[in-house]
Amino acid sequence: MGQIKVTKCHIEGLYIIESAVHVDSRGYFMETYNQNDMHEAGLDMVFVQDNQSMSTKGVLRGLHLQKKFPQGKLVRVIQGTIFDVAVDLRKESNTYGQWYGIELSEDNGKQFYISEGFAHGYLVLSDIAKICYKVTDFWHPNDEIGIQWNDPNIGIDWPLELVQDPILSEKDQYYPALRVSANKVKV
Repeated sequence: MGQIKVTKCHIEGLYIIESAVHVDSRGYFMETYNQNDMHEAGLDMVFVQDNQSMSTKGVLRGLHLQKKFPQGKLVRVIQGTIFDVAVDLRKESNTYGQWYGIELSEDNGKQFYISEGFAHGYLVLSDIAKICYKVTDFWHPNDEIGIQWNDPNIGIDWPLELVQDPILSEKDQYYPALRVSANKVKV
């Protein structure tokens, strides 16, 4: 126990996970998930599925979420570098509509836990990136929704100076923006 450090972000429900890395002449070893350490940090999520994706430089995936079957996600990069983003869409939250971004890479070994109720997306900064993530609910294709990646009402500071033009899927190009009313962002 104690191999994993959990740090809360300023937005409740977001956490940075850092694992102890044990290096010797053969290479390295690290625990990427330890249920006891997570429970000790107050995280009692149950994962039901592991996913892996590979994308090339400039690919921007997101911002996605499931409405009726929200997913918590534990995201890590096993090759390359991404800028990973979560947007708080929990209507009861004091940080509703706010975003948090972090660089995840094979070099820094950081993981990002995103609780249920957040939209999620990332921009690939390296030539390729391989991303692994655990989720707390299964993918329900008819439940997936999204929001505009560059919505000025949210104001995500994507590191676009590191890529040419973002490469988006067709569905990601046409997601709607959020509406702002009385200083709250609405889906």
